[in-house]
Amino acid sequence: MKGEFTGKHMLAVLVTGFGIVVAVNFTMAAFAVKGFNGVVVENSYVASQNYNGWLDRARAQEALGWSATMARAPDGRLAIATGGVPASAKVDAMLRRPMGDSTVTHLALRPRGDGAYASADPLPGGRWIVRLTVSAHGDEWKGEGEVD
Repeated sequence: MKGEFTGKHMLAVLVTGFGIVVAVNFTMAAFAVKGFNGVVVENSYVASQNYNGWLDRARAQEALGWSATMARAPDGRLAIATGGVPASAKVDAMLRRPMGDSTVTHLALRPRGDGAYASADPLPGGRWIVRLTVSAHGDEWKGEGEVD
């Protein structure tokens, strides 16, 4: 007959099992914290006071009827195609990585005619989150999207 399964054996099984679970949880928490680049809002109470203003600005933006799509052009530049935007519009972009790198890059886009805009230089490789700001005649439109 083999040895008896004692309380010490059971304790070893429980400690080992829970040790693995705790180690995995701490590892995943460390990865999550390293991948988060910042704070969504500094103070949620103060942000809640601005909520109705944000909704009003969103309605005004929607009433403009402007639209924009973004993509990486074959030459690697950020390309923006707009719809309903005045020809004199100024288009700016803020780029950041979705995870890891917290660097933020600002680009002023140049008009290419027929509602198209492009960055002066190619984007570095990888995924980017792009926040566009289109302004003309005192009106402003903002949008966000991803570029691979």
